[in-house]
Amino acid sequence: MKFVDKDLLSVQEARILMEHAGEARKALALFDQEKLDFGVTAILDGIKGCLNELALKSAEETGYGNQRDKYRKNRLILSRIQEKLAGMRCVGLLEEDPDRKTAKIGVPIGVVAALVPATSPVSTTLFLAAIAVKSGNAVVFAPHPRAEKTVQKTVEILAEAAKEAGLPEGTISCLNTVTKEGTAQLLCHPFTSLVINTGIPGLLNASRESKKPFICGGIGPSPVFIERTADVRQAVKDIIESRSFDCGTSAAAEQYVVADHQIAEDARREMLTLGAYFMNRTEEEQLMGLLCRENGGRDPEYMGKPALWLAEKAGFTVPEGTRVLVSQQKYITEFNPYAGALLCPVLVFYIENDWMHACEKCMELLVNESSGHTLVIHSRDEDVIRQFMLKKPVGRVLINTPASFGAMGATTNLFPSMTLGGLTAGLGITSDNVSPMNLVYIRSAAWGVRGIRDLDPLDQWEGMEREKIEEPEKDSKEAGKDNKEAVDVAGLLKTILEQLEYK
Repeated sequence: MKFVDKDLLSVQEARILMEHAGEARKALALFDQEKLDFGVTAILDGIKGCLNELALKSAEETGYGNQRDKYRKNRLILSRIQEKLAGMRCVGLLEEDPDRKTAKIGVPIGVVAALVPATSPVSTTLFLAAIAVKSGNAVVFAPHPRAEKTVQKTVEILAEAAKEAGLPEGTISCLNTVTKEGTAQLLCHPFTSLVINTGIPGLLNASRESKKPFICGGIGPSPVFIERTADVRQAVKDIIESRSFDCGTSAAAEQYVVADHQIAEDARREMLTLGAYFMNRTEEEQLMGLLCRENGGRDPEYMGKPALWLAEKAGFTVPEGTRVLVSQQKYITEFNPYAGALLCPVLVFYIENDWMHACEKCMELLVNESSGHTLVIHSRDEDVIRQFMLKKPVGRVLINTPASFGAMGATTNLFPSMTLGGLTAGLGITSDNVSPMNLVYIRSAAWGVRGIRDLDPLDQWEGMEREKIEEPEKDSKEAGKDNKEAVDVAGLLKTILEQLEYK
């Protein structure tokens, strides 16, 4: 039996994929927008009929979420991205202003190395493939080990459709032997122009250390404030729908509910009605013992599971129909087990006296792992909404909408995206909903519209120079005269003093 070094095999495969992507990049650079659009349509049409099959494969392989919600997510992002990309120009002449005599040209950046998470492998892969082709770039995927077969199958379907549409070989490809070493080779390869890490925290350091431009697509978790003027029932419905969707694995899903004390009891009552279960202290300890490891990390085996399953595994009973488990807290402590992202249907409930105290609470929560990602507010008070919009250090503020769907652009007019930039730990180059425009650079063109003499007339400059030359000569003569007078006065004083001394 021959020994095969999987790490070396993965590294070699990564190099070959990058070589092919580099060749594809050269060919794609010659494609106009219409030809690229034909390719985008082909790959999205090619995968449309496979979304349910891939959703099942994803749920079974990863153990995260459920087939129904994954299929729904796949369909949502595919339909929204098709709608948004139609007619959008990313390469070639983007705009021209005949009056100002300027123009802007979009230029593909080259080759994208994309890291795909286990939580949303299908929707993330088809999204990144679509925006890469739209912007004239090649993309090489490195799947999370927990989702490698799902991502490989998705890429296989996309690559076949791309080939049939006339896109060059290597436009869309995937690492088949998945190791950290192979992934690291993709990230730091000389042909890599940009690294996109969508929700794989374990590879943040590798992404940053690649020394390549780096987009960090975060997860959350998100604070949500229910202000006293909100439609409380609708707000709670949005929160429960969002947090329970795909078992809490969606990026930006709410994890912390901050309720104004005037409507807190109403919110609690609505939450109970809509499938929330408020745990007692013993049950909380049992749940945290299940979810959290001794080193403070999260046990991935318990992420992406339904609330009923989690309660049963933790050792307590909840009513049938329970959709989220809730812990009511007063303070945020340094050792709070809820401080980090919990990719499961668990909520933390806080009550504050007014919107200003709620604002402070949200700021405290944003200092944790959710820093810079998403904040949600449910309110009818435009002044309060504006305060949250202007002053919170986040990538996006969502208003009166469920976070899981609003952040990805399904229930809002944000760009439909599965890679949500944030400000977490200062990582990444954008807090946008990533779009094809993040994968191009803009070349500017400008015609001359005025001459140098129009900027600073030469005759005026020459006049100033003459003044500078003449003035020192005049000063020099006067200075000499003054010096001579000074010498004469000194001599006179000396004579007078000598005479006085003599007498």
